[in-house]
Amino acid sequence: MSLNSACEIYSSRELNAPLEVVYQAFSNPIHLQKWWGPEGFTNNIHKFDLRPGGKWLLTMHGPEKGNYENSAVFNTVVPNELISWTRISQPLFDMEVAFEQIKPSKSRISFRMIFNSMEECNKMKNFVMPKNEENFDRLERELPNILECWKT
Repeated sequence: MSLNSACEIYSSRELNAPLEVVYQAFSNPIHLQKWWGPEGFTNNIHKFDLRPGGKWLLTMHGPEKGNYENSAVFNTVVPNELISWTRISQPLFDMEVAFEQIKPSKSRISFRMIFNSMEECNKMKNFVMPKNEENFDRLERELPNILECWKT
């Protein structure tokens, strides 16, 4: 992933898990719903058609109040490498999730959010950066469960 500009938010995390397990954490909606989103959120995934042109529909439930409907269309799906989508619900942006093997038992996941303007990006940046870190924290906590499923 190349880092562009003031129209992008980039976050990444090195994880102590094989690349295939980290990819499975995202590509399998049973696992994804357990860790996707900021701390305290829960998810109902209504549709997850992981293919170019496929739709992803989910409701994120806030820890105190609020249900947040999310809709997106997948653009790119390259197993163990890259998944990208375009949000069709507010806030609008394109998202790329990249998967990279560092060592056999270590990998990196990266989020790249691409906005249409610097203004839209700046509105989200202060909120999104720490929330992406919370998302990665939740993924790290879920990885041992996914690894256990993956081994069997």
